[in-house]
Amino acid sequence: MQPTTVGHPAAGATRYRFAVFALIVVIALVNYIDRGAISYSAGQITAEYGFDRAGWGAVLGYFGYGYMFGALFGGALADRLGAKKVWVIAGIAWSAFAIAMIWAGDIGIAVFGGSALTGFATIRVLFGFAEGPAYSIINKTMSAWASPSERGFAVSIGLLSTPLGALLTAPVAVGLLLLTDSWRTMYVVLGIAGFVLIALFARVYTNRPEDNPRVNAAEVALIQAGRPAQNTSAAAAASDMPWWSFFKSKTLVFNSIGYFAFIYVNFMLLTWTPKYLADEFHFTLSSLWYIGMIPWTGACVTVLLGGRISDWLYRKTGKLVIARSWFAAAALTCTTLCFLMVSQAQSVWAVIALMTLGNALNALPNSVYWAVVIDTAPTRVGTFSGLMHFIANIASVLAPTLAGILSAKYGYSSMFIATAVATAVGVFAMLQVKPGVGPKLTRREGETVSA
Repeated sequence: MQPTTVGHPAAGATRYRFAVFALIVVIALVNYIDRGAISYSAGQITAEYGFDRAGWGAVLGYFGYGYMFGALFGGALADRLGAKKVWVIAGIAWSAFAIAMIWAGDIGIAVFGGSALTGFATIRVLFGFAEGPAYSIINKTMSAWASPSERGFAVSIGLLSTPLGALLTAPVAVGLLLLTDSWRTMYVVLGIAGFVLIALFARVYTNRPEDNPRVNAAEVALIQAGRPAQNTSAAAAASDMPWWSFFKSKTLVFNSIGYFAFIYVNFMLLTWTPKYLADEFHFTLSSLWYIGMIPWTGACVTVLLGGRISDWLYRKTGKLVIARSWFAAAALTCTTLCFLMVSQAQSVWAVIALMTLGNALNALPNSVYWAVVIDTAPTRVGTFSGLMHFIANIASVLAPTLAGILSAKYGYSSMFIATAVATAVGVFAMLQVKPGVGPKLTRREGETVSA
């Protein structure tokens, strides 16, 4: 259905888009808990299969190999098939592979010459591939369901699942481990929860607001208000842009490097915080359920606040470069300083406080990276979000793997120094970003169309 004319876009508008945003957050929460739960299973799994610190880092890092490619293909498929189909396919797959984790080590022993590590590698790569599309599809969903004036905040709502999921991973994973005394049962419960949520999502979601019977014409008008008019030839050229045109945009490439810095911090903390606290400060599993939550508390606030700040800066200045790139660079600068100080801190509470502050600052511009893609290439959001996610998620492999190698050789302080280096690179990258300056729009047959 098409929106009817209304006196003011907000007059009598339904608010179903917020129900969509909320459901996306819940699904992404389960997605995030699925990937982080293994960190709290370190004691049981390493004891059962005899992994050392470097081997455990490899187990954690294998997820990222699949995740990178899942993000890449998931974004492109969302543009081609629509977000709903990809949500359902990916959700079913990651829930199935969460359950398959219970056989990972045994598969390796039985099939791969007695190597439990190879079994974990196989399942973790497939699990990561299934989870990879989630955040690219979130960006695709928000680009369809949020108006430009609320885009930064809407994207940040979807991204709230990152710190909130990491925060809730501690009590959920530890609670299930203590209740069942089995990391395998934990994964069965998480997999079933994923199946239930995806079934609900399939019943209530549509790719476009105007196709949803729960959305009235006034809400459709509100969502579409302020979107730039686009002539047919330019729109056709934009939708025909090949995927490699992403790399013709300095803004999109450097924005991906900035997001790499965010992912590095995120995966380093998500995968290594429980074992680091247990090894260095002798926390037990029964205390990690609440201690493991602390580093994520501030990020749950700042990921939402950052979207608001970015939108406010844009309204005040009218300059996307200030609202997006300068804002992100400032936050990453402060993040760098925090992790340098973590590497030198001796007290457990100083370490936790600095980790919490650094993580909160790192999350502040999280929505910026995704909003830059929408600002710069609005007709190729799924594909280009997937490419950004692919590049950035090199960190999802590098962070846990490198942390294991460095901590084994030089001690845990070295993994925090490496994190500070990653965020410093992110500062430089975001200073090169000029939101809205996208790749040249070129038809496949070579006809150039002005942007």
